[in-house]
Amino acid sequence: MQTVADEVGVSRSTVSNAYSRPDQLSPELREKIFDAARRLGYAGPDPAARSLRKGRVGAIGVLFSATLSYAFTDPYAVQFLRGLAETAELHDTGLLLMPLAEDATAAAAAVQNAVVDGFCVYCLPDWHSAQAAMRLRKLPVVSSERRDAGDPEARFVAIDEAAATLAAGRYLAALGHRRIALIADWIVPERETRPVATARPEDVPYYVSRERLAGYRDAFAEVGVEWPEIATVNAAQNSRAAAAQAASCVLDRAPRPTAILAVSDMLALGVLDALHTRGLRPGRDVSVIGFDDIPDATTAGLTTVRQPALEKGRQAGALLLNPPEDLAQRQVVLPTELVVRASTGPAPDA
Repeated sequence: MQTVADEVGVSRSTVSNAYSRPDQLSPELREKIFDAARRLGYAGPDPAARSLRKGRVGAIGVLFSATLSYAFTDPYAVQFLRGLAETAELHDTGLLLMPLAEDATAAAAAVQNAVVDGFCVYCLPDWHSAQAAMRLRKLPVVSSERRDAGDPEARFVAIDEAAATLAAGRYLAALGHRRIALIADWIVPERETRPVATARPEDVPYYVSRERLAGYRDAFAEVGVEWPEIATVNAAQNSRAAAAQAASCVLDRAPRPTAILAVSDMLALGVLDALHTRGLRPGRDVSVIGFDDIPDATTAGLTTVRQPALEKGRQAGALLLNPPEDLAQRQVVLPTELVVRASTGPAPDA
């Protein structure tokens, strides 16, 4: 910038004004400065440096531990991000989607180097290295989970995960189901599909799976089914293919469960795929429940827990970009609803 100023015979601040405050200069002087800049190979002030000087970048970093394509293909993620984007647009703010690498050092570096005004934590396990890196930045953070409910400074827009599955479990228990299987991702940190045995749901390292499994545990304990009697299968990822493979771990053994409960609709749809492959009828031979109520759940006749993904994204954006003064209003718990469809029915041996 100083080189351009010397070439034109003006001050450095005048060159800066040509780019950032054009109303302060005559059109002729601005064009003279731009001509000199082009001739000298100067492209203008660095956008990142300029935004840091202003104290506002105009971007939200969205953290999730999946591939970038997940943000555009997972129906629940699409709805959440749409809601977040709608609010961001009202504040002239963009979204920086940050799929974090499995390599802990690389993930932490990505968070440390992100030029953003704050972070929205969409899907990030408790143990992920990005959690600590994010806290070191001391930027505003809003989460889609209420894991920090005990911290009065925490911001989140969430649901009561355990209460939602408690209601779903009680519904199935009333239908006579006692042989139960649960399918979730991140029951263990390893990304692999296999049966697992945990002493209790509280030992599961991922918040969402932990809370949803705990709700089901409590529901069936009320009718005498203890946690060790419930089969749990870890899915390698939140996908239909992984869930179909996970379902085979319990469907191909005797006695098979009368109900399979999945912690997401994507996993539940994979369970339905596994049933169809075996000629089993959802809601008659095996009942299936999902979670989220994505559009495909209606088409498949899937009983599920509905949560407001779009509204969750909108309010998460508002908590970052226009937070209320009252700290209590920065912790939002949205309602859920059990939506009963054809994939559930009385236990076949009830």
